[in-house]
Amino acid sequence: MPESWPRVIAHADMDAFYASIEQLDDPELRGKPLLVGPRSDRGVVLTASYEARPFGVGSAMPMARARKLCPQAVVVAPRFERYKAISKRVMRVFGDFSPAVEALSLDEAFLDMTGAEHIFGDPEAIGSRLKDAIREATGGLTASVGISATKYVAKVASGHDKPDGLTVVAPTEARQWLAPQPVARLWGAGPKTQQRLAELGLGTIGDVAAADPRWLESRLGKAGSHFHQLAHARDPRPVATSRAARSIGSERTLTLDVKSPTEIAFQLRRAADSVGRRLRRHGYVAKGVRVKLKRSDFRLLTRQRRLAEPTDRTEDLYATAIALLPEFGDPGPFRLIGIAAYDLERQVFARQLDLPMGEGSRSRRLDAVLDELDKRFGPGAVHRAGDLIRQSPIGPEVNLDFLLDDED
Repeated sequence: MPESWPRVIAHADMDAFYASIEQLDDPELRGKPLLVGPRSDRGVVLTASYEARPFGVGSAMPMARARKLCPQAVVVAPRFERYKAISKRVMRVFGDFSPAVEALSLDEAFLDMTGAEHIFGDPEAIGSRLKDAIREATGGLTASVGISATKYVAKVASGHDKPDGLTVVAPTEARQWLAPQPVARLWGAGPKTQQRLAELGLGTIGDVAAADPRWLESRLGKAGSHFHQLAHARDPRPVATSRAARSIGSERTLTLDVKSPTEIAFQLRRAADSVGRRLRRHGYVAKGVRVKLKRSDFRLLTRQRRLAEPTDRTEDLYATAIALLPEFGDPGPFRLIGIAAYDLERQVFARQLDLPMGEGSRSRRLDAVLDELDKRFGPGAVHRAGDLIRQSPIGPEVNLDFLLDDED
């Protein structure tokens, strides 16, 4: 191990992952500003290419605003199956370098490289070899890599010199290196927290490091002491190699705003179908259901409820979601509707069986048939009869299904 390095932690982050894959697959898109996301102005940007970013465009920005900022941008619909296929190649590369890999998403992960210097060389050599292996495995995609002695500093370092960057921060230099960075780089400091820190006169990580930790905690609660530790480059968390999924969800940004209970229920049914199917496919049951509504003014509303017993049944998810609607107390209209199943655990064989002729048994048999048809013929091959006869005013939507390790 390098002298004075208690651990060697790498954070690898693919550069503009979705957009880079589109440019890799279609040479005509290379060098052009590119937005990956729905062509509808009601959707959001999933990824912007580096050619688009100088115009102020970024991920999670409303597509309408992004297209105003960068009218010459090419908009490409996402191809998640392709992104997942490339992600598997990248994760295999990570596994070749370390048995301790903590994937945060399709395009980034931590690797514990402690003790690997006799195989790959010093931290800088490790980073260079990792980047070269990713480029070779993906046919030319680049990743930015940060290496330090803690997860936090490694993650900040990977974003320091994007794209295609390599930043190594020795543990003896970590606090000094962090000091001039803005407080936005503190892990867990969202926009509201950043504003609060600014109101307290704290604009850089160095300011936070120099502050009295008791004063910080009195102003920010436990987050204050957390930020103080990070500002001093202290982060003892290990690379977690077996993180369990915490939520599975499905949400849709609709072409037209909706407010009628019938239309909202229809969208919840569709989301419940997707979530239930994916729970069963991944072998999870959920202990809670969360409903997410976004108003036409972009204000986000959520309500959630714990279940009497864990479930993977579509009908349970849908019934709970419908029961949550009165708790919103908001008539809408809504532009986005979604469901998430949270607090997941692995399915066990010893669960209580449904009565042979009970409603639960019939529901479970229906779920099994629909799952098999979906697997055999693909998504959308089968629809509920009520959906076919219903005249919906809603056109094609932007659908986002997600399986997250951490809901935050």
